Amino acid sequence: MRDKIELIQGDITKLSVEAIVNAANNSLLGGGGVDGAIHRAAGPQLLEECRRLKGCGTGQAKITKGYKLPARYVIHTVGPVWRGGGMGEETLLRSAYQNSLRLAAENGLKTIAFPNISTGVYGFPKNRAAAIAIKTTMDFLKEHPEIKKVVFVCFDQENFEIYERALAERAPA
Repeated sequence: MRDKIELIQGDITKLSVEAIVNAANNSLLGGGGVDGAIHRAAGPQLLEECRRLKGCGTGQAKITKGYKLPARYVIHTVGPVWRGGGMGEETLLRSAYQNSLRLAAENGLKTIAFPNISTGVYGFPKNRAAAIAIKTTMDFLKEHPEIKKVVFVCFDQENFEIYERALAERAPA
């Protein structure tokens, strides 16, 4: 499984993969952080298509075209806002990854890139979020060999190092 997971530090909007995942809000109409960056890079057509989707529930995922992005598709998922851990946040984050991966598989996509879902303004503890992301993805890949590569894109050095540790604990190189 480890050979199917790549970890990079950079800008997800620049990646040439079949789908990038947008850490969206419930409206799907853009926002701050990676959500705003993806909407800006994709162009106004993305916003128009997102309007027709009429939002997305927390832990769910929806797919659109990528428009001006190098990626052909954007999978929008809504991660949970951290409220202390007693409100099902871990289950909802796991669902966000599972549903994004499921949409990729259902659409015949072989490469997908994820940002660090829920760890920005939503306040999910970064170490816990990274462990959930890595474990959920590895479990999914065992059942879905058709997905050839999953890239975790960390915007900053701190998240990159956290993901490196989480990946090393789950699947030593």
